[in-house]
Amino acid sequence: TIVALMQAGDRNEFKRAFAGATVHDCFNWLSVLVLLPIEVASGFLYRLTKVVVGSFKIQTGKDAPNLLGIITDPFTDHIIKLDKSVITAIAIGDESFRNKSLVKIWCITRTVQVQDNITVDGLDKCTTPEMCWQDRNYTWTLVNRTYKENIEKCNHLFVSSTMPDLVVGLILLAGSLVVLCTCLVLIVKLLNSMLRGQVANAIKNVINTDFPYPFGWLAGYLAMVVGAGITFVVQSSSVFTSAITPLIGIGVINIERAYPLTLGSNIGATTTAVLAALASPGDMLPSAFQ
Repeated sequence: TIVALMQAGDRNEFKRAFAGATVHDCFNWLSVLVLLPIEVASGFLYRLTKVVVGSFKIQTGKDAPNLLGIITDPFTDHIIKLDKSVITAIAIGDESFRNKSLVKIWCITRTVQVQDNITVDGLDKCTTPEMCWQDRNYTWTLVNRTYKENIEKCNHLFVSSTMPDLVVGLILLAGSLVVLCTCLVLIVKLLNSMLRGQVANAIKNVINTDFPYPFGWLAGYLAMVVGAGITFVVQSSSVFTSAITPLIGIGVINIERAYPLTLGSNIGATTTAVLAALASPGDMLPSAFQ
């Protein structure tokens, strides 16, 4: 919808773009209105997914390939880096991490193991008989301790900041919206300048064409496959639907073709979630996959 607003300068373009944006909205809202009451009343989705997962012999795999991250990470890492260990600890309910900052300060650390002398109540409390001795009225033993040694700080804008996470988050939100809107305006202007005349007509004919009778219905399913494939590559249905919205606005893609592309995009988004779930530890794998 934000993408569509960037074409508000032209009434006809905005009308088409906003219609293309609300196709995605309508699909998601209708899915919620239909499936949520069924799930609340019967647990249908929970039971069905449990049966599906139970029928598979799933094994732990690798993380989903972050194809888009290869391009974006070198840039975003200079703006902010988050401490994923804190996120993971909060997610599993570790209250000791509740007030820790999500902003990553130290990028290179190492674990150091040292031996310390400690006092214990008696010889039976020693780690091993060989590592135990008495001195006056005390019994001493050796224990191995590990601690994390910080070596090198990260290199991002907020590494030395004393601002709370909320302020950092608001700054990043405002900055990202400015960058987003600027890029969207430039994308719309670029598409308008490029896709004119014969080029636009050729693309329209390819994207919006239908197969000859009686195979006309296949075009929609082919569009779903295309939408799913592109979304799998960019790993975001939002990126895909935001990219086609300006094309709908300038008339290159019609609304009828945008609908199956959007459906395919939603299917493609689930494949990346499945791959991410397969990277879970063995004991959490069935629940994550379900």
